Amino acid sequence: MENSVKEKIENLINESEVMLFMKGTPEMPQCGFSAAVVGVLNHLGVSYKTSNVLQDEEIREGIKEYSDWPTIPQLYVKNEFVGGCDIIREMHENGELTSFFEEKNIIQETRSISDAYFKASLNFLKKLKGINTKELVQLVHLIEKRTF
Repeated sequence: MENSVKEKIENLINESEVMLFMKGTPEMPQCGFSAAVVGVLNHLGVSYKTSNVLQDEEIREGIKEYSDWPTIPQLYVKNEFVGGCDIIREMHENGELTSFFEEKNIIQETRSISDAYFKASLNFLKKLKGINTKELVQLVHLIEKRTF
C-alpha cells in the first residue's frame, strides 16, 4: 500500500474515537452488513464517524490491507481494529461490546447520566413519602409550569 493511502486511512481513524469504514452512509447504508453495524452502534447510543468506502477506491482496498481483514464494514475504536459485522454482532449479542465501550470510556457518560437520574428520582420519591395529596397536586402544577 502506498504511504499516502496509509496516511489517509490513519488520519480517518484518528479523526474520531469510533470510526466505521462502511459502504454508504449511516442514513443510507449500501449493504446489509454496514446497516447491521450502524444499527448496533445507534442502539448503544455510541457517537461515531464514518467513511464511505464507495466514494474512494483507494480507501476501499487500502483498509483491507491496513487491517489485514478482507471485508467491509470495519470498526475502529480508539485507533484499534475491533472487527467486521459478524464480530460486532456477536460481541453485541453476548454483552461484550457494551463492556468494551465502557472500558474504553465511550459510553460511560450515558451510563453516568442514567445513574445520576436514577439517584435523583429515588431521592425525590423518598421525600414524597410523607406528602399529602394537596401538596402533591401543587407540586405537579409547579413541575408542569417549571416555576420552582
